[in-house]
Amino acid sequence: MSSIRARKESGKLFIDFRYKNVRCREQTALDDTPENRKRLGVLLKKIEAEITLGTFDYRTYFPESRNALKFDAQPIPVGIGSKSPENLYGGGTEQRVSPARPSFKDFANEWYGENEVRWRRSQRKTVRGTLDRHLIPALGEKTVDQITKADILKLRSSLAKVPGRKNKEGLSTTRINHILTPLRMIMNEAADRFNFSTPYHNIKSLKVARTEIAPFTLDEVNRILAAVRSDFTDYYIVRFFTGMRTGEIDGLKWKYVDFDRRIIMVRETIVMGEDDQTKTDGSRRDIVMSEPVFQAMQRQSAKTAKRSVHVFCNREGQPLDNKNVTNRVWYPLLRHLGLAKRRPYQTRHTAATLWLGAGENPEWIARQLGHTTTEMLFRVYSRFVPNLTRQDGSAFERLLASSIQSIAAVGTPDTTTPPKKKAAIQKRSQR
Repeated sequence: MSSIRARKESGKLFIDFRYKNVRCREQTALDDTPENRKRLGVLLKKIEAEITLGTFDYRTYFPESRNALKFDAQPIPVGIGSKSPENLYGGGTEQRVSPARPSFKDFANEWYGENEVRWRRSQRKTVRGTLDRHLIPALGEKTVDQITKADILKLRSSLAKVPGRKNKEGLSTTRINHILTPLRMIMNEAADRFNFSTPYHNIKSLKVARTEIAPFTLDEVNRILAAVRSDFTDYYIVRFFTGMRTGEIDGLKWKYVDFDRRIIMVRETIVMGEDDQTKTDGSRRDIVMSEPVFQAMQRQSAKTAKRSVHVFCNREGQPLDNKNVTNRVWYPLLRHLGLAKRRPYQTRHTAATLWLGAGENPEWIARQLGHTTTEMLFRVYSRFVPNLTRQDGSAFERLLASSIQSIAAVGTPDTTTPPKKKAAIQKRSQR
């Protein structure tokens, strides 16, 4: 049975295992600490797994060990590379190429294959695109243990110079962080499997400026609904008063609309023209239909329920193309009304601020929006609430004003009560 123990005379750890019916003990240069035992535990599990699969190469792990001669007398080619495993185990200091440590390209593709089964379709496409366009071209030929902190910082700097959308000089900090997230996950996993220190240590994500939101006022909402094309009136009523995301409303199907219970069940979304799961598990929710939304959905049912599975669709019964709707309906409408150009996503922010302004329970609002807590609700929207409800300290001012008047009234001389009656009152109070 495999084990990790410490030598009494040195206090250094060694591993004890059996390979091909031979007991093997390999000394390390590691002190007996919980962290080092954990590191060796990871390595020992990998060795045991390879022994079981028949792929274990003794010399790969212990090139300078005398035991290696029993199993494989072939020398390892010397070349430029990272320190081979014997440095961890107290062996020589030659720089060798270790076949146990793959290239970044090979390991990144292996990591992607292991994880894609748990991702949504849109996430698979995003990660695959990140690997193919940015990470593999920059680091693909290096072995995973050759990649340094300097390599990662150099890549991050180069991403800032990649042309962004709409002719921007470089990618946004948010986009750069999203590109580097898979790199961090890959390098941490490689370091854990192949027992080297991850170069991602102490590399923090770039600071992202706080996104400013610009919800519409109730007056602006009414103006928009009065002026929008009649075939999109109900669409925008639902957007403004449910807080649904673009993909959620464009992908909404009639089977998820319950008129009896007056709820909209958000179970799917549409991403890149294809049906997909919701953004997060918390995004799966039931939205209560207010009266305007209920009436809008009934009108929409008469229009599309018999010709499409989708609530809002084009003439062919297919889901709406959000880019087409945005550019041909939404932005022209805002220009016509003289309103500032704002993304359609602001309809979601509008619903949140209107609910808050109406005094709805914050936990209920969070559930309607698909948030698991109220933290984001207060962090993002709370500053808009005073503009809607006048809960900006004026109520406290009124309370203080009335209290101060009462206090002042107590100290005001009483000139209306006759002296004899005052004396009788004072005499009764002293009894």
